[in-house]
Amino acid sequence: MTDRLSVIFAALADPTRRAILARLAEGDATVSELAEPFTISLPAISRHLKVLEQAGLITRSRSAQWRSSSLQAEPLREATAWMERYRRFWDVNFARLDAHLHRIQQEEREP
Repeated sequence: MTDRLSVIFAALADPTRRAILARLAEGDATVSELAEPFTISLPAISRHLKVLEQAGLITRSRSAQWRSSSLQAEPLREATAWMERYRRFWDVNFARLDAHLHRIQQEEREP
């Protein structure tokens, strides 16, 4: 079985799915509303929604003939928390690089 974080990142790997999530960050939407900016079929959008739902990134509900999707933030928090420790690593290393470059520039200015 694949771990949850791998499923989340696999879902986020596709630009169409990321665009769908960005749209859902603005509010719930139907499949038709989500499909509007894309040149792909409604069944293709539905497949993307299924992947997002399996990753826990969205929930889908049905009201009469309309089926709307909603963004779920918790899996994004999990992915962000995992990436956060690497951000701190890069921040420290970039700060070191910045200090090193400043030293080099200072040495070049001094006679």
